[in-house]
Amino acid sequence: MSDRIFPTIDRATACHVVAASFLGWMLDACDFFIVLFTLDNVANSYHASIGAILWAPTLTLLTRPIGAFLCGRGADRYGRKPVMIATITIYSLIEVASSFAPSLTVFLLLRALFGIALGGQWGVGTSLIMESVPAAWRGWSSGLLQAGYPAGYLLASLMYLLLPVVGWRGLYIMGSAAIFVAIYIWIRIPESPEWRGRLARGATHADGPGLLAVIRGNMSLWLFAVALMTAFTFFSHGSQDLYPKLFLRLQRGLTPSTVTLIVVLYNVSAILGGLVFGALSQRIGRQFAIAIGAFAVLPLLPLWTLPHSPFWLALGAIGVQFCVQGAWGVVPAYLSELSPASVRATFPGLAYQCGNLIAASNALLQNRISEMFGGNLAPALIAVVGAAAVVLLTLTLLNAFLHPTIVPRPSKTRA
Repeated sequence: MSDRIFPTIDRATACHVVAASFLGWMLDACDFFIVLFTLDNVANSYHASIGAILWAPTLTLLTRPIGAFLCGRGADRYGRKPVMIATITIYSLIEVASSFAPSLTVFLLLRALFGIALGGQWGVGTSLIMESVPAAWRGWSSGLLQAGYPAGYLLASLMYLLLPVVGWRGLYIMGSAAIFVAIYIWIRIPESPEWRGRLARGATHADGPGLLAVIRGNMSLWLFAVALMTAFTFFSHGSQDLYPKLFLRLQRGLTPSTVTLIVVLYNVSAILGGLVFGALSQRIGRQFAIAIGAFAVLPLLPLWTLPHSPFWLALGAIGVQFCVQGAWGVVPAYLSELSPASVRATFPGLAYQCGNLIAASNALLQNRISEMFGGNLAPALIAVVGAAAVVLLTLTLLNAFLHPTIVPRPSKTRA
């Protein structure tokens, strides 16, 4: 990261920044996972197949790069805070609108629009945190921010218990409560001190090359970042999207309460993994922390998918999600440190969402692989997550040894 000319904010305010970014990402993820938990309910309402409804999360992933670009450029020009408020407000309103969608076509269109807001949230929140907190906080702050994703998954699983009471449309309306986070940010969160420093110099978006110039001048870095995030997307979505509803509930025949318990347990483990690996990356470096998480997943894959016992399935899922989201916990700091200051709200988010774009077919791909095995999802889960782990391990270790100076060892001192 570039040296800061302006000091970081005080510790109490930094805690508010981390909390707000965490909440925004958590509720964003919650809204995404509510769709996955209610696939069959939505399908029944619109008299459609599960395959047709699977286009909802697919379209959300496909449109995320648009949001990453638009919101990232907006945040680089006009500040992190107003764009964060706008993205959270927009996805909250879209969530309400989705609950009232009169047809499947309108529902899918709204989920595509939701992806734009979802894609913008992560990159802007990452830049706000990494430009605001002390350098010694970056590792655990990165882990905590990314822990918002499994925390949202956990919240969605708990909300799912209310499905018999409020229906899937009621769950969507409840998801719109994220708008209160936008109000919290408006009242309590200051602008990034680094962005304010560039504003004071009259150079908020002109103190360095633009995004296209950055990509042209660093093509190998850009391709590495996109490839890395493609593997990361298959790593997370491959281990999460179809696992609770289609695998545990429909294929293993577990009761809804048992599925919910397993989901709660492995999401608590995922949150802990993000915090542990984020802090670990502050000591051993970002790339090696990611590599450890990717490697540790591989021996756990059979335990995660092959048993029929709820106990062993839960144990496998707890281990897998600790490692998957542990590796993910390093990503916000890692991509932010790769990015030039002039495009720090755009480069990480766009690389992340371009990876999402490439991996948007995950649910359809896993469904297709399962059909090749007579409808058995276990081989599909193992194949996709295992391949993603191997790619992540290879990319991070190669980059660590071939380009050891691209990302300096994280500092343990305050910036």
